[in-house]
Amino acid sequence: MPAPRTVLLTGAAGGLGTLMRDLLPGHGPGGGYALRLLDMRPVEGEPESIVADLADRDALREAVRGVDAIIHLAGISLEASFEKILAANIEGTYNLYEAAREEGVGRVVFASSNHAVGYTPRPQGDDPLIPIDTPRRPDTFYGLSKCFGEDLAQLYWERHGIETVSVRIGSCFPEPTSVRMLSVWMSPADGARLFHAALTAENVGHTVVHGSSANTRLWWDLASARALGYEPQDDSEPYAAKLLAEQGELDPANPAHTRLGGPFVTDPPIWPY
Repeated sequence: MPAPRTVLLTGAAGGLGTLMRDLLPGHGPGGGYALRLLDMRPVEGEPESIVADLADRDALREAVRGVDAIIHLAGISLEASFEKILAANIEGTYNLYEAAREEGVGRVVFASSNHAVGYTPRPQGDDPLIPIDTPRRPDTFYGLSKCFGEDLAQLYWERHGIETVSVRIGSCFPEPTSVRMLSVWMSPADGARLFHAALTAENVGHTVVHGSSANTRLWWDLASARALGYEPQDDSEPYAAKLLAEQGELDPANPAHTRLGGPFVTDPPIWPY
């Protein structure tokens, strides 16, 4: 597969999309990736961005026309009612894949989530890292929608030859904000490195990877991400002393501390819109 040049970035106005708008282009071939931006809200400072809802199949088809690949970040990123999750994350992702199929786009990078396996117990002591083939155990309707997205990606690879890398993102913020996040944090710079690897690796079919930095306190195996050519450079450990002083160690009696999904398994944050 030739290296993609033009990439549609959905969810470009969101938190992760905003980070990738700045960081990802420099990783691309030649003069860098040319990003085509899409969100249901205007993207600040980007007057040519596409404002469209994932329910608008005609707009999606127009948005994907002529691009080499898609990074799909759009949708609801917290818990919500099943009806809202169904429309945005399940039907919306289907609509995007249909647009990709209709316009002949051969590569998608899908923002999956640790919440697809959120009820998985975190490693403790000498436990091995969580493998990429751990059974899916969604912790919310949001996590369930990410399981659907991974299965949809598998179907579109098998049936239509559209390749996808599904990235089970931990937490991608400028710095970790909780003790739990020390184990699943992905620095924005490493996020751009991983998305670049996912865009350019050859013969991925449908590949699922864990998305985090090379954290000292890592909970999951990064082998399938490294196999794409991902070389994480960052580690959350410089933030550990401050967070531990403020919050203390994880409590082995608290399900929010013993499951991969953290507070999503006990009191998930709710989408405000």
